[in-house]
Amino acid sequence: MKRSLLLAALLLAGAAHADNTADLTIQAARRYAAFWNTGDPALAAQALAPNFMDRTLPAGREQGVNGPLQASKGFRAAVPDLKAEITDMVVNGDRVAVHLHFSGHFTGQFGATAGKGQVIDFQAFDLYRVADGRIAENWHLEDNLTLLQQMGVMPGLQSAPAKTQ
Repeated sequence: MKRSLLLAALLLAGAAHADNTADLTIQAARRYAAFWNTGDPALAAQALAPNFMDRTLPAGREQGVNGPLQASKGFRAAVPDLKAEITDMVVNGDRVAVHLHFSGHFTGQFGATAGKGQVIDFQAFDLYRVADGRIAENWHLEDNLTLLQQMGVMPGLQSAPAKTQ
């Protein structure tokens, strides 16, 4: 009987640890999404580990915590009313997959292009590895083609005219 109680206690302790790890992982992902939603650097500092690594680092972006801070600042200069919302999240161990929806209006400046109030509406997918309650690594993929087309920086795809016989 004592052995059964000990085994049950160990299983419960393991489940509680797993639940706590999942809670910390979810909390880190939500804080990072809140950073993108608000641009508040304090949220990025809470969400990202000091040794944060961007595993899909875009050209020109600084590695580490400063990279997302610079990206957010630049993007908010173009889309001051930027909103980011988690639309789906899947947690497995120390990994969390997040589907984000970004929206706003291009009223600022993006490179040499000035916004004219165009609607911005695109999606992104992130995969995080979380350690000690903070995002240590990030792999991300944004729908930049849609974004650049909405901004008028890149022409939209046009279908070929129908052939007549």
